[in-house]
Amino acid sequence: MTDTVADVTPEIAPSSYDAAQRRSDAIWRKIESDPSGLRMLTGDRPTGALHIGHYFGSLRNRVRLQQAGVETWVIVADYQVITDREILGDIQGSVRELLTDYLAVGIDPERATIFTHSAVPALNQLMLPFLSLVTQPELERNPTVKAELAAAGKSAMGGLMLTYPVHQAADILFCHGNLVPVGKDQLPHIEQTRVIARRFNERYAGGEEYFPEPDALLSESPTILGLDGENKMSKSLGNTVMLRMDEAETLKKIKKAKTDADRQITYDPEDRPEVANLLTIAAQSTGRTPEDIAEEIGDRGAGTLKIFTAEALNAHLAPLRARRAELEQDPGYLMQVLRTGNERANAAADETLQRVREFMGMVY
Repeated sequence: MTDTVADVTPEIAPSSYDAAQRRSDAIWRKIESDPSGLRMLTGDRPTGALHIGHYFGSLRNRVRLQQAGVETWVIVADYQVITDREILGDIQGSVRELLTDYLAVGIDPERATIFTHSAVPALNQLMLPFLSLVTQPELERNPTVKAELAAAGKSAMGGLMLTYPVHQAADILFCHGNLVPVGKDQLPHIEQTRVIARRFNERYAGGEEYFPEPDALLSESPTILGLDGENKMSKSLGNTVMLRMDEAETLKKIKKAKTDADRQITYDPEDRPEVANLLTIAAQSTGRTPEDIAEEIGDRGAGTLKIFTAEALNAHLAPLRARRAELEQDPGYLMQVLRTGNERANAAADETLQRVREFMGMVY
């Protein structure tokens, strides 16, 4: 769903992953035949503008699902910014940048509901009954939470970090989302959401399946490394190509990408990850295979590969960047899109919370 708090890959039990993969494969088949009844919840933390790792890794796939007819809800998870950060920074500016990128890549506000955490009180109030359904040891055992704590280099876990999976469950279930596109590292959160939905239905709803048990739609998209060839793309590491960059900036960035001394270009992700990463970016930009591009470049070296990759990426992103430039000139429209989305989200959350209170005998 949303970006994880840190770039981590927790250990996932093979049996859990296999079961999730089987469910995911079945959903892909349903999307191809009849997407009716599928409601997708996805989104990101607003920490600034997005980069090509976000685009090739998730944004393009979200647009594909929207165009296939899957009902789309997109959360700008502003409350999650404070999960592992003491300073917010320009949160309003970050939300605006994120929204601009969403619309530029093709997320259609007429077909998708785009909203912010902080503007939907009833969504966050669901945290209270949901917390009654989990134990502290269960939360502490969540492998993603443990990995995120280790990656942050902290010895003590904050309350928001500990309850992060429950907050994500509220994000998904308030609108009765039943489909969440994620990578493998987010599977523990989806499993926790399934448990919370199941327990609520059993404990409070008298066995009625009020909340769906959502499925993870495992990404078929490639992982794009940063231009250092070692880490995931991250603004904090300065190894990104931002969607908002112009052609000259993109070329300059890619020319500085790390490669190796071998002039013969081959696609070998295991032994030549830096070269393979540039080939992957070029392949995603052109619709060709990395192997085909490597064969074309041959022994002309990394310099030729970098220029090829930059030109392919710039050509692919040109329409997106043109649309982005138009959107930046109309901040009023951007805020209207967000206000409309917040209104839709509040209507759904209020209805869900009212029903939850009825199930719990708390309507006075």
